[in-house]
Amino acid sequence: MQPLQNLNILLVEDHHDLASTVIEFLESMGASVDYAADGMTAMHVAKQADFDVIIMDIMLPGIDGYTLCKKLREQDHDTTPILMMTARDELADKLNGFEAGADDYVVKPFDMPELVARIRSLHKRSNRLAANQQLSVDDLSLDFGTRTVLRGGEPITVTPVGFEILSTLLQNAPNIVRREDLENQLWGDDPPASDTLRSQIYKLRKAVDKPYAEKLLHTIAGTGYRIGKDDSDGCPTT
Repeated sequence: MQPLQNLNILLVEDHHDLASTVIEFLESMGASVDYAADGMTAMHVAKQADFDVIIMDIMLPGIDGYTLCKKLREQDHDTTPILMMTARDELADKLNGFEAGADDYVVKPFDMPELVARIRSLHKRSNRLAANQQLSVDDLSLDFGTRTVLRGGEPITVTPVGFEILSTLLQNAPNIVRREDLENQLWGDDPPASDTLRSQIYKLRKAVDKPYAEKLLHTIAGTGYRIGKDDSDGCPTT
């Protein structure tokens, strides 16, 4: 297992025994871990340092994980990868997490190697996005420094997952990105239920295409997705 050398991680978890176990394991892998047992403390700690990854439970005293995630996104941690730990395995709960700004989730109980793999995946993805400051196709553009999306020069509001979907499609434009490859890019080797990606694409399409005459986000039936103007090769799109 590859180490987490020099990663600065914030763990927010009110179950002290679990927190101790996670901290001990992550530190044995080379990470530096700060800890908060509740949402208010986490907000204070997050203001004091820059973190490579933030891991948080959903069920927290005072401020729940959804609210905490939203507040962190509104502060200086708008681009910090956030991994939610949850005992909830329902699709609606996972979608709520993504809507709040989470980048990934892990369902309790989990194995420590899985947690490490997800942390490493989020960190690599964050570095990759930071390396490419801007991408554009037609009148749609992404700025990774400011995490903004523009179409026709006008700002578009998308979720953090939606931003990453767009970045992947733009990096591969005008080629098709297979559904399986996109899921792996977003969530690693353990993607959520298939409806999760479909739901994210639906919300993204409403933001990117609905107000505009030219549709750019296309579903390629039975294959995946692409970004750009209408196909000219006869591939079925929706």
